[in-house]
Amino acid sequence: MTTAPMSGRKAQAARNDELILAAARAVFTADPGAPIAAVAERAGVGISALYRRYPSKEALLQKLCGDGLKLYIAVTEKAMDDLGDPWEAFAGYMRGIVDADTNSLTIRLAGTFHPTEELYRDAARSSELAIQVHARAVEAGVLRPDITVADIALLFEQLASIKLGDEERTTQLRHRYLTLLLDSLRVPQGYRPLPGPPPEDRELQARWTP
Repeated sequence: MTTAPMSGRKAQAARNDELILAAARAVFTADPGAPIAAVAERAGVGISALYRRYPSKEALLQKLCGDGLKLYIAVTEKAMDDLGDPWEAFAGYMRGIVDADTNSLTIRLAGTFHPTEELYRDAARSSELAIQVHARAVEAGVLRPDITVADIALLFEQLASIKLGDEERTTQLRHRYLTLLLDSLRVPQGYRPLPGPPPEDRELQARWTP
């Protein structure tokens, strides 16, 4: 069964939506305080076309973060479906999240808008999956037991903060440092306990309160 092609008007609207979301991500991860007009300018669409799809900056931010959460969930569910080598499944999860770059949104947009009920539900699901991926790796004896889910979340944010050169160069560097991190996360012989307590969930969640 094939999907009927969209009409010219619907196809144009879909293209505009893709342009708007890509532009919004670029604009707001660079400057969360930027006006919505900057998104329309970068996307090359009229401000009226943008407002027809997203009536406010708040709605646009909610859409960006909602899409990011759904992508995170998809990547993590894929890792959970991998029943092969436990370490490779965990490492694949880490690589997938770094490539998805959902943490760039967390770094820049946390606390800048009011989450919807759908966002809360997806956030709860993503948290549940992160706990499952982490627990499976620890139980398999491949991930250091003194590393917590919150530790992993902040490591993702550190990797997302790496931006140098163009997109290709940024990706190269993120994977370079991810490889170093993965070597340090894997259970070694005679590893030293980490200093200080790990971050707490309440510390991470507090950033989303405007």
